[in-house]
Amino acid sequence: MPANPVDPASGPPVAAPSDPAPSSRGTPPAERLLNLVIALVNTSASMTKQQVRAGVAGYGDAPSTEAFERMFERDKDTLRALGIPIVTVDGGGHSDEVGYRIDNDAYALGAVDLTPAELGVVALAAQLWSDKTLRTDMSRAMTKLRAAGAGEVAGDAVAGLAPRVRAAGDAYVPLLEAVSERRDVSFRYRAASTGQELTRHVEPWRIAARGSGWYLVGFDRARGAARVFRLSRIAGKVRVGSQAGAFDVPDAVDVDAMLGERVGVPQRARLAVVPERAQALRARAVPVADGDDGSHGNHGNGGQDARRAGRHDGRDLLEVEFRSLSAFADEVAGYGPAVVVLAPPQLRADVLRRLEAAAGLDAGDAGTAGEATDG
Repeated sequence: MPANPVDPASGPPVAAPSDPAPSSRGTPPAERLLNLVIALVNTSASMTKQQVRAGVAGYGDAPSTEAFERMFERDKDTLRALGIPIVTVDGGGHSDEVGYRIDNDAYALGAVDLTPAELGVVALAAQLWSDKTLRTDMSRAMTKLRAAGAGEVAGDAVAGLAPRVRAAGDAYVPLLEAVSERRDVSFRYRAASTGQELTRHVEPWRIAARGSGWYLVGFDRARGAARVFRLSRIAGKVRVGSQAGAFDVPDAVDVDAMLGERVGVPQRARLAVVPERAQALRARAVPVADGDDGSHGNHGNGGQDARRAGRHDGRDLLEVEFRSLSAFADEVAGYGPAVVVLAPPQLRADVLRRLEAAAGLDAGDAGTAGEATDG
């Protein structure tokens, strides 16, 4: 099955003579790469550099032949690094001009045969990309995968395990492109401790999700040291430098170590959970030492009892570790009256506040608020 569904007979997309060529400066690099893949997949034989420059959106307004050559060579290297087999075709005869195409046999996608559990894991990962810039693409990709045969039953395999990472915001796309092309960036950043906004000039190394947020790891030029920036604290637009390859990324960037302090220290919550409910929380429950306060013995239920502290008003007592208070409060509140927080007090207060706010959305249903905040 071809990786690209465009009909090969239609040939590569070529701009109409009366239309101005799209500006390479205005075309995002990812879009330009995709245009090149579509063109080289669908060409009947091969495309020369001149045909690429004239017919593929994103190359037509390169300021000079030298600039186009650099752009095209860089894009070929990028696609090959991604595993896309671009081959060189000899012009033959008296022609010294070579052409380029994608080896469709090597690029063909094999039969997709995912079990419901495997598709469920893919669907779970796709939910991370809830940001508006990627939501449509992920939705289309999941629709195609479900059409391959696993069906909606895959959702049952990961029920209750939805990731809770907030949208990355407008800064994500320009920062991702800057990381990919090693371009420096500058942006206004609001300090967490003081709330003061200052302009930061950064060499971006990595983007990562931790806890409930997205972070940029990079080198702060003004401070002369590696720093971590939370994307939600970036104010306004990110300005990306014009020079690609402006810096070198260190060989070993320990993202986990750099983000360790940003996602909070581990804390432990004590929860009273309705039997057979909140399986995702039960799976993450930690062993509780004998004699802990509230423990009333185990109740013969296999390995899960090793993580149960006892019983409380007919509910199972569990202890679950968390780092981000806000993210964990969101998760616990999602279970409604099935989970009651016993400790710590701040988590209990945050969960109650969320439940009361949700109950307040329907002012006529006073009974719901009473039930949700009970205990």
